[in-house]
Amino acid sequence: MKTFFNILAHCFLWFLTIIPYRWTVAIGHALGSIAPLFSKSRVKIVNANLKACFPKLSQEERDVLAKQHWRLLGRSFAERGRLWLGSAESINEFVTVYPEVDMNDGKPRLYVSMHMAGIEAGLIAITMHLKKIKAAPGITLYVFMKNDYFEPRIKKWRERFGAKMLLRESHGRELIREARKGTFVCLSPDMDLGRRDSEFVPFFGVPTNTVLSVSKMAKLAGAEVCPIFTTLRSDQSGYDCHVGKPWPNFPTDDPVADTIRMSQYFEEVIKPRIPEYYWIHKRFKNRPEGEPSIY
Repeated sequence: MKTFFNILAHCFLWFLTIIPYRWTVAIGHALGSIAPLFSKSRVKIVNANLKACFPKLSQEERDVLAKQHWRLLGRSFAERGRLWLGSAESINEFVTVYPEVDMNDGKPRLYVSMHMAGIEAGLIAITMHLKKIKAAPGITLYVFMKNDYFEPRIKKWRERFGAKMLLRESHGRELIREARKGTFVCLSPDMDLGRRDSEFVPFFGVPTNTVLSVSKMAKLAGAEVCPIFTTLRSDQSGYDCHVGKPWPNFPTDDPVADTIRMSQYFEEVIKPRIPEYYWIHKRFKNRPEGEPSIY
């Protein structure tokens, strides 16, 4: 039965590649509207995250944000049919990359992405952009899926334009070596990855367990750090992937101070577009000693 549903989901992804993009968006919004009915635990996480980060908003205001968030999650899921199985031309129709640096200049550099609804679209579009400008294939990290059917397939689909996907739990030395060579290396540190090599830094006023790896790896690689964030266009026709200029005076000799700066940057990107952030993650899973769980 599990195999049947996996194959059915696979067929659905193929279906999403052949229909007009506006239909894909409509299907995604519909999926996002009904998803909370089948995922009460995730509803609780989204609501707890929004309450922790925006305590001054009324419950009604947070409910509106949550509803918008679920619709965008549904949309991003539906769009993965095109991103994973569609043509390069169909992807270019709804994702555009705007780099503020020469991504083929060979400079040691780390790129830092954040979990917005368009993260999948942005990173795949960047992979296509690197291929277009004849740069070395990029490297990004991923978390192993427990689904035996989709785990190898999704990895292959994400790598089809030349990207190299490495498991998040390893390959630190390889990432540093590749960053020194000027290879595109992207980290997404805005998740609670456990207490190892992490510190609690403020995120919307909440002490948040955050890895120090961006600062430390950049220091070891002698690399500058550039932010990446992918946002929904104002007319909702697709996404713009922004590759920003290097953060000045980053990294320093203080990885905690660097990580605070990084978190503050994330806040500034999120504030104008709150529903686009991945509130569905347990961003505050670990708590300072003696502090109760928000979930």
